[in-house]
Amino acid sequence: MKLGAKICGINSAAAMDGAVAGGAAFVGLVFYPPSPRAVTPDEAAALGARVPAGVKKVGLFVDPDDERVGAAVAAAGLDMLQLHGKETPARVAALRQMFDRPVMKAIPVRDAADLARATVYEGAADWLLFDAKAPKTLAGALPGGNALSFDWSLLAGTNWGCPWMLAGGLDAGNVAAAARITGARWVDVSSGVEDAPGHKSVTKIAAFLAVIKQFES
Repeated sequence: MKLGAKICGINSAAAMDGAVAGGAAFVGLVFYPPSPRAVTPDEAAALGARVPAGVKKVGLFVDPDDERVGAAVAAAGLDMLQLHGKETPARVAALRQMFDRPVMKAIPVRDAADLARATVYEGAADWLLFDAKAPKTLAGALPGGNALSFDWSLLAGTNWGCPWMLAGGLDAGNVAAAARITGARWVDVSSGVEDAPGHKSVTKIAAFLAVIKQFES
């Protein structure tokens, strides 16, 4: 079983070049200003210009208005929208139709009940992304990229009506085990390839993607 990867929260040319060179199938740009990984449309345009055909550019948004999404799509030539807020299935479907782009909906997970709630998005979203739900006591918690994981065994043996990615606390040291336990074919990493929040490490990106290339079932 092959494993594919998305490097999310890229905000520097060096990180983008490293992700592309290492074989990432998806690269993520964050359009959520409170995030230390956030980029402006102009910055995203410059970064997106470094991405060759065949690598998908994904824009991450949190409960965005249409104008924010439109500006990002136009500037960076986004191939996919990733929604990390409280967007309803109807909103997910509306954005997919409005911008003619596939949409990935992030599902925060702590227990089996959280997984059960994901089913309502199967008809509206093209992809699901399972990420760790941040505890309410975590100061400065973001919708994603908190370096937290969840109980991977919750996903073991599950079947979904669309492709999905695993996220949350992944790094080069644990991603192979996480994929084997969950059965994930795709993984998404952000904080696990950083030296500090918002500062991607080219070395860690290379190490993570090297594991992806070597992964065998």
